[in-house]
Amino acid sequence: MLTAIIDYESGNLHSAEKAFQKMARELGAGEVVVTSDAEILARADRLVLPGDGAFPACAAELRGHKGLYEAMVEAVEQKGRPFLGICVGMQLMATTGHEYENTPGLNWVGGDVVRIEPSDATLKVPHMGWNDLVIEARHPVFDGIETGDHVYFVHSYHFRVGNPAHRLAHVDYGGPVTAVIGRDTMVGMQFHPEKSQAIGLRMIGNFLTWRP
Repeated sequence: MLTAIIDYESGNLHSAEKAFQKMARELGAGEVVVTSDAEILARADRLVLPGDGAFPACAAELRGHKGLYEAMVEAVEQKGRPFLGICVGMQLMATTGHEYENTPGLNWVGGDVVRIEPSDATLKVPHMGWNDLVIEARHPVFDGIETGDHVYFVHSYHFRVGNPAHRLAHVDYGGPVTAVIGRDTMVGMQFHPEKSQAIGLRMIGNFLTWRP
């Protein structure tokens, strides 16, 4: 079993690598590698797409890594490999991002990425820190996770899903802010599971053992 964390030069992957490797060892879930090698990605059993920064820059970097991008799309769209997007990696699953300019996403989960606009003017953007999950639909990644569990966010934009069934969890930040999305063999987390202590590690482990 091989899990590939995709390195397309859009974020520091050290903490994610360590968290995924820790859970893989504990669960006997095989090997975890950080890679920019299309051949490794093509034979991986599951894929993780992190992302830090602005949507347009991350989208350009991902598409600019020729071979890597195509291998990822083939693995997810044609081979049905389990896929996890984290932070901007989740946002890239959308149809369109609206940060600075309109930028096409992967269109794997219909919807767009828009700026957070809290109804409470005292709430600042970016949304930064711990917040309580509100689980809307059960999913294997939520095994052992309940509404009220804390996870860690750092973001100014969030995923506005086209189909409400694809929003699996949200948090309240002057209104609902999408926290987890999912469809078929794909799931995305707006928060950073690798920085969310025991709850985040549990969700990483759940992804590593998920058999969609």
